[in-house]
Amino acid sequence: MIKITFPDGAVREYQEGVTGMEVAKSISEGLARKVLAVKINGEVWDATRPLTSDATINLLSWDDADGKSTFWHSSAHLLAEAVESIYPGVKFWVGPPIEKGFYYDMDLGGTSVSEDQLRDIEKKMIELSRQGNAYIRKEVPKAEAIQYFSEKGDEYKLDLLKGLNDGQITFYTQGNFTDLCRGPHIPNTGLIKAIKLTSVAGAYWKGDEKNKMLTRVYGVTFPNQKELDEYLQMLEEAKKRDHRKLGKELGIFTTNDDVGQGLIMWMPNGTVIIEELEKLAKETESAAGYKRVVTPHIAKENLYLTSGHLPYYADSMFPPMEMDGEKYYLKAMNCPHHHKIFDAEPKSYRDMPYRIAEYGTCYRYEQSGELFGLMRVRCLHMNDAHIYCTKEQFAEEFKAVNDMYIKYFKIFGIGKYVMRLSLHDPEKLGQKYVNEPALWLETEAMVRQVMIEAGVPFVEVKGEGAFYGPKIDVQIWSAIGREFTLATNQVDFAQPLRFNLSFTNKDNQAETPLIIHRAPLGTHERFIGFLLEHYAGKFPTWLAPLQVKILPISDKFADYGKEVLAMLLKAGIRAEMDDRNEKIGKKIRDTELMKVPYMFVIGEKEMNERMVAVRKQGAGDQGTKDISEIISNLKLEIEERH
Repeated sequence: MIKITFPDGAVREYQEGVTGMEVAKSISEGLARKVLAVKINGEVWDATRPLTSDATINLLSWDDADGKSTFWHSSAHLLAEAVESIYPGVKFWVGPPIEKGFYYDMDLGGTSVSEDQLRDIEKKMIELSRQGNAYIRKEVPKAEAIQYFSEKGDEYKLDLLKGLNDGQITFYTQGNFTDLCRGPHIPNTGLIKAIKLTSVAGAYWKGDEKNKMLTRVYGVTFPNQKELDEYLQMLEEAKKRDHRKLGKELGIFTTNDDVGQGLIMWMPNGTVIIEELEKLAKETESAAGYKRVVTPHIAKENLYLTSGHLPYYADSMFPPMEMDGEKYYLKAMNCPHHHKIFDAEPKSYRDMPYRIAEYGTCYRYEQSGELFGLMRVRCLHMNDAHIYCTKEQFAEEFKAVNDMYIKYFKIFGIGKYVMRLSLHDPEKLGQKYVNEPALWLETEAMVRQVMIEAGVPFVEVKGEGAFYGPKIDVQIWSAIGREFTLATNQVDFAQPLRFNLSFTNKDNQAETPLIIHRAPLGTHERFIGFLLEHYAGKFPTWLAPLQVKILPISDKFADYGKEVLAMLLKAGIRAEMDDRNEKIGKKIRDTELMKVPYMFVIGEKEMNERMVAVRKQGAGDQGTKDISEIISNLKLEIEERH
C-alpha cells in the first residue's frame, strides 16, 4: 500500500500502481470526469500514470492553469494527427501550449496552407476527437527512438533526441499518431469538444533565420462549445479594442522607420494622457511622502557593474558608447541612479523611510521580433520609485505600496487583479539569483506575511523573482477579460550591500537599509496600451485628450460658440469648436468617432438663452443645460476623476 496526501492534508492508502484518475474516482465519479491531469509531488503527470510510492497529489481540471496547459498540449498532438492524415510525409518540430491555445511547427515540404485547408484540418481534428482515443505514454530506449524517426526521415525529431539520454525519452500515441514527447497529456481526445484553428504563420526552425522556414499552425480548444463561442466573441471585441488601431485612429501615438523600431512618438492627444497620468502619480506620491528626482539617460559601465545589472541583463541593454576612453550605457533601469542619490548625503534613522520617485526614461534592447505596439518597446517611461527603509518599517511600507495599487485600480475601474509573489529558485543561486540563500528566505517570508495580513489576493510562483530579491508582479484584467502584467513591487537586499548604502541608527551605528522598488502605474507605454483596450478608446472625462467639442448648428452661432469655448478653457477644461461648414449630423458622428466625452450643440434657442444642448458619449442627449452649471459639474467630474 502507498499513502497519498491531498491538498487539505488528508491521507488515504491505495494499492501500489493506482493512477491519479483512480484516486479521483475513489472520491467521486463527477470529480473524475473533470480531471485532466494530476500534480504528483509538485510535478504534472498524466492522470493515467501509475503511482508506485507515497506522494502528494493535486487533481487538475480546466480551472487550473496546469490543467489548461495539459489540455492545449494534447490538442497540439491532435492537430499533428489531423495534419499527418491529410499531408502524409509531414515532419514535425515542436508543438507547445501557449498563453491561450497552442501551435505546432511543421515541415510540409513546400506546401502552403490556405484558409480553406485550415478549415479542413479543423474538421479532421473534430472527427478524430470524437473517436475518444487514449493518450498512451511509453518509455523507450534512445536507440529505439532514433531508429523510429530515422525510418521516418524526420531530422527535426532526431535533432531533439541529441540532447536526451536513456531514461528521459517517452513516446505518446493517440489513434494512429505517435510523437516524441515528455508529456503530460489528458486521458483521451474525447475531452476536446470545441476546436478552432486561428491562423497560419511562418517560423524559422529553432528561431534562427539561417534555418529553414517551417509552417506554424495556431489553434485553441475548449471542453465545450459555449466557452469557445465566448472566446471567439472576445477576440472580435479585442480586434475593435486593439491599442495599435485605436492609437492611430485617435491620434495617440505614432512610430516611424526613420526613428527606429520600438521607439514611440507621442502625438498631442497621447501627450495629454501622459500628463494626466503623471499628475495623478505626483499627487498620490506627494501625499504619501515621496520626493521627486530626475536622473540622466546614460551612465558609466561601472555603475551597472556595481548594481549587477550588466552581468544579468547585458543582452537587454543597448551596446555601450565609447567616450573619453570609457564605456557609457543608455539607462535600462532607474534604480542605480537612485541609489547614488540616497548616498549623496548622510542619512540617519530620522530620515527613514526615504522615498524618491521619478517618471524615468529607460532604454531596453528588445528583439525586433518581440516588439509589439506599446506593449513591448525599446524606450519606456516608468512610474518608478524607491523606498529605503529599516526592517522594522518594511511591512508598513510594503503594505502602503499595495494600498496605492488598490487606489489606482478603483480609479481606473480595474475590477479583477491578482498579486503574483515571484520567488527565487534555490537551484539557480549564483546564476540567475544573488547567492544569499538566508536573505532570500527571510525577505520572501516578510513579503508573504505582509500579503497575508493585508488580505490581498496573491499566488506564489517559483523562479520568477528579480535577481536581487522577491517581487510582486501585478496582474490585471481589462474590461473584456484579457490579462496584462501592469507593474512590479520588488524587495531588494542585494543592492544596498553592493552600493555600500547605510544610515546611522538610534545606537549611532551604521545600518544597511532594505530597498523597495515599485512602479504602480508601470510605464506610460504599457499602461496606456492597456487603457486603450480597457476603455475601448472611450476615456473617462478627466483622462480624455479632448473633453468637450462645441458644435454650432451653423455659422451664425459661431460667435456664441467662441464665448462658450473661452469659458471652458478658462475653467481648465480641454475643449475645441467644430466650425466646419458641415451639417450638424456629420459633426456629431465625427465627434462620436473620436470618442469625445461631451458635445455641446449650439443653435438659436441655446444662444438666446445662454445654454448648451449636451450630448454625452455613450449616453446620448442629456437635455439643455445652463452653461455655468454644466461647467461646474464638469469641473467636479474631472477633479474627482470619475
